[in-house]
Amino acid sequence: MPPRERRRRGELRLALALWLGILSTLVPLTRVVQSGSWLWGAIALPFALLALGYGLRRLRLPVIVVTIIELAAWTGAVTAVFFPANALLGAIPTGGVVEALPRMITTASALITDGVAPLTPTQPLVFLIVASLGLLTVALDHVVVTARMPLLASIALVAVWLIPAIAVPAGVDIVAFVVLAASVLLLIRAETRTREARTAGASSRTVNAAGVTVVATAIGAVAIIAALAVGPTLQASVPAAGFGTSTMIDPSLDLGKDLRRQDGATVLTLRTDGTRVPYLRVATLSLFDGTVWQPDRTSTVDLSAAPLEPVDVSPDIAVTPTRTTVTIKNLASAYAPVPYPATEVDGLAGAWQFAPYNRTVAGAAGATQGQEYTVVSDIAQPTLEQIRASSAGGAGVSLDVDSLPAGSPPIIAQLARQVTAQADTDYDKLIALQDWFRGPEFTYSLDAPVQEGFDGQGVDAVAAFLQAKTGYCVHFAGAFALMARSLGMPTRIVVGFLPGSFTGQVIDGQRVIDVTGRQLHAWPEVSFRGIGWVPFEPTKSLGTETRFDSAASTATAAPTTSPRPEATSAATTAPTADVNDPQQGAQTDAAGSGPALVDLRPLLTVLGGVVVLAALPGLTGALRRLMLRRRATVAAAWRLVQDTAIDAGLPVPSSRSPRAFGAFLVASGSAPAEEMSRLVAAVERANYAAGAASGGPDAAAMRAALGIRSAMLAAMPAARRARTLALPWSLVVRPGSGFADRGAPV
Repeated sequence: MPPRERRRRGELRLALALWLGILSTLVPLTRVVQSGSWLWGAIALPFALLALGYGLRRLRLPVIVVTIIELAAWTGAVTAVFFPANALLGAIPTGGVVEALPRMITTASALITDGVAPLTPTQPLVFLIVASLGLLTVALDHVVVTARMPLLASIALVAVWLIPAIAVPAGVDIVAFVVLAASVLLLIRAETRTREARTAGASSRTVNAAGVTVVATAIGAVAIIAALAVGPTLQASVPAAGFGTSTMIDPSLDLGKDLRRQDGATVLTLRTDGTRVPYLRVATLSLFDGTVWQPDRTSTVDLSAAPLEPVDVSPDIAVTPTRTTVTIKNLASAYAPVPYPATEVDGLAGAWQFAPYNRTVAGAAGATQGQEYTVVSDIAQPTLEQIRASSAGGAGVSLDVDSLPAGSPPIIAQLARQVTAQADTDYDKLIALQDWFRGPEFTYSLDAPVQEGFDGQGVDAVAAFLQAKTGYCVHFAGAFALMARSLGMPTRIVVGFLPGSFTGQVIDGQRVIDVTGRQLHAWPEVSFRGIGWVPFEPTKSLGTETRFDSAASTATAAPTTSPRPEATSAATTAPTADVNDPQQGAQTDAAGSGPALVDLRPLLTVLGGVVVLAALPGLTGALRRLMLRRRATVAAAWRLVQDTAIDAGLPVPSSRSPRAFGAFLVASGSAPAEEMSRLVAAVERANYAAGAASGGPDAAAMRAALGIRSAMLAAMPAARRARTLALPWSLVVRPGSGFADRGAPV
């Protein structure tokens, strides 16, 4: 095949491989953005730009002209699709496009920052995705097809591929990984084949067909494995600044789905001057139609308009104020998590509403992101005698918080009466229910069956849970609430966060507590006359069970964290965890509970990843040299010398003959003249001598090449020699390329 035809086919192969590589970055992106017509734009624009570049190169236009025309085409396409009303002839940018562009980018950035994945593909978001992919295509087209640096392009593709994984942490997507791996290896192999076509002599084809292929495969495999090793670390260590966060709060209590997708990333931190770490409530759900618990829709007041109402309790009930500071890290929600019952909220930026009925705080969608605020909670603390003397009731709202839906399975009321048969007061009945759920008959499991509605929240799902006796917080809270209602007690469900784990940090004398997405939780509350809404914790092995001390008890006035039924806690209407207990650990609705220790694994993983990435270029260069030495052909020996020159920062242009290049290395690179003369003679014989052996081993040529490399390295200063070995530019700069013509930086 003529050289020109081989070159044309090689460039076409490179362009197609690059297009497939760009498409591989879209696979994880579909987890972040809902699928739609934007995918066709993201597929078509890179294809069109690469096809344009291929056609322009066939016309033998200068490299810079090709890139300029591609940028002009990208500009026209983006303008025609997203800004036609502001463009001249529908595709030529005008001042109106320049003015609209920042607004479009700002809107898209706000959607990414405040939204919750998967995001709706609005026009600003689609513009940002498609336009960015197009610009990336132009850049990589130059890097791969013009500069012949596929490894650099592969690193860029891996980085783009990792962005959705960092933004929305999740398990490794095997399909996306396989597609990426295949695309990277295909791109590297496509570039090596173009160099095979351009290399004169059968010996050159032999070394490139075998040694280069193995090295390219090793480079791609090691780079991808390193990316997969570092990716999870980045998820845990890099704040999720884009694509919302992985934590989403569904006020309709769709926690069956929510809990399965939450990760261990920090949602918020808090610190308190109380002796206990409070639960943080987000929303309450009082209305139940037999299928879904509905968020409360009650009257609200402007949070900044007037002081909040004090708690309404009987005069003889003790009330203890507690101040808690909450810092939101990665939670894009309309609801601000607050301890109950909030009587003062300071520091929230923006417009916020306060609901007196459930003492929740709400604003615009995603308004919590980046907020830091302080909440004062006046916690009612009845004694055991006081709450037993009270009775469930007195909710004081028009909402129906008492009745069971018609047609509820009989098992709910039957078991409620059976479990509470020995209790005399409403409080004792609720404690009996709490102990029963937390007792040996039930098990906590996130793997509860999801078939036939088991994983739902309706009355049928509750009945199935009461028979299976295994589930997680949705099941426990829903069953407790309906069983309490069957006993005539007003009940609602709260969505919020369990107490977190201590970080070891202290601010203003208060210990900082870390709360993760896995601690998203649901629990029931029952209204008591003269006391208010009292939370209970029926979920097996999670949270703090509610108990109250007798006035005559000498126990400390604090709720216990012990799961033992005989343990008691102080009078409190808010579930908490001991802020002074160094063993108090994070409890999660996604992974159970346990003591919080200082976990050095993320730090060690980061350090290990840095070491691996730092050593990767040097190890890859050593592997490549080993493959060349094992091949031991004249072409391999000559390539070893060329790579050494590139690593040393010397120009390796394609215009120089082997003899001229050898003389240049002797004069400027401290190469030994005798070994260089022998090697140049061998190269000339292999390429030009009639009947010369081609492709066979030539130990003398390889010994000469190794001697040249050793002499050139020995002549370098120690620091420069270390840089050359650790960061070999020959991995990304090819002999004869535009970058090799002027020498790599040293």
